[in-house]
Amino acid sequence: VAARRGTHGAMSTFGRVFRVTTFGESHGASVGCVVDGVPPRMPLAESDVQPSLDRRRPGQSSITTSRAEADAVRILSGTERGVTLGTPVAMVVANR
Repeated sequence: VAARRGTHGAMSTFGRVFRVTTFGESHGASVGCVVDGVPPRMPLAESDVQPSLDRRRPGQSSITTSRAEADAVRILSGTERGVTLGTPVAMVVANR
């Protein structure tokens, strides 16, 4: 809405079918997201997300950051026993 009014600022929510809202800062305690619109009974575990974070690790390419921490995603809600519940999925990565 702000962008339509001519105010240009950073937005934290993206998408239509899957709506993703990000939170946190790299200099804060953690970063994460909440994904809305995830259907129930869809297989989802940290091991499904972790490879995307691993690609960002230092030394993976010439464009990766020089930071030293190894990111580890943790799913906080929206799944049970590796299957989505149909509720928003919240994930977090702690900054060390």
